[in-house]
Amino acid sequence: MTQTKTVGTVTDATFAEEVIEADRPVLVEFTASWCPPCKMIAPVLAEIAQEQADRLTVVALDVDENPETTAAYRVLSMPTLMVFRAGEPVLTVVGARPKRRLTAELAEVL
Repeated sequence: MTQTKTVGTVTDATFAEEVIEADRPVLVEFTASWCPPCKMIAPVLAEIAQEQADRLTVVALDVDENPETTAAYRVLSMPTLMVFRAGEPVLTVVGARPKRRLTAELAEVL
């Protein structure tokens, strides 16, 4: 899966350090290389990562390569987007959506 410079990658091994222990909100995209909606939302997430860089970190987690984290958060559909703040998920949205709608949903938790 191709990542832009603005969207990082996390794994089962790095999830706790980079997401749970982060000192600011982190948007995690649970994604898969075979998921067409994931490819559709990738540019939207890259834009949000750039625009919100001062207050939000955006990362992607490949569900096929990281089954522990995927199971721990009961992710069944891709893409699932979760915002973590202070180690806890504060927003979960499933499926691709237009940037305007996603930005509005994020505004409620940032």
